[in-house]
Amino acid sequence: MRGVRDRIDREYAQPLNVEALARDVNMSAGHLSRRFRAAYGESPYAYLMTRRIERATAPLRRGDLSVTEVCFAVGCASLGTFTTRFTELVGMPPGAFRRQAAHAAADHAHPEVNDPADVQRAVAQTHATRPGLRFYIDTILGNNDSLSVVGGVGHESRPDTIDSRLIWLIRLLDGQMAEMWTYRLSTP
Repeated sequence: MRGVRDRIDREYAQPLNVEALARDVNMSAGHLSRRFRAAYGESPYAYLMTRRIERATAPLRRGDLSVTEVCFAVGCASLGTFTTRFTELVGMPPGAFRRQAAHAAADHAHPEVNDPADVQRAVAQTHATRPGLRFYIDTILGNNDSLSVVGGVGHESRPDTIDSRLIWLIRLLDGQMAEMWTYRLSTP
């Protein structure tokens, strides 16, 4: 199942479907879906759409592409399906997310975070006040200008449960953290 998940992570922008993924691992689509769900807690299609939505947040935040352009750039063939799934996961339509990021970035910024040492201090301070808190990182995507980190927060007394799914968007300047925004994802 790891190979299927890795392929989805690598080729999320390509036209992928469960039948093609199943063929490549010599399984029926139904059997692949059951095994994938047992291993990762969601169907291959849901996992693919989640990855596409995660990857859509950075260009929407930058605002240099329209919602339609972002939809097709991340591999979605239907703007309606993209908008519906984005709204389910992020809690607002992609157009609203794009506008919010463009017009209200200061509301979500963490100006106290200037470099990785600040992040370490913030995490240590959080652990000191809430010692059972655990951070989970699912995906880190980035380039020279920005990072998108998808993960969550849970409690160590419930290691299999994530209480909040989060996306951290980080703008880099000369390899250092310049700004950071935190968005809470709605659970589907």
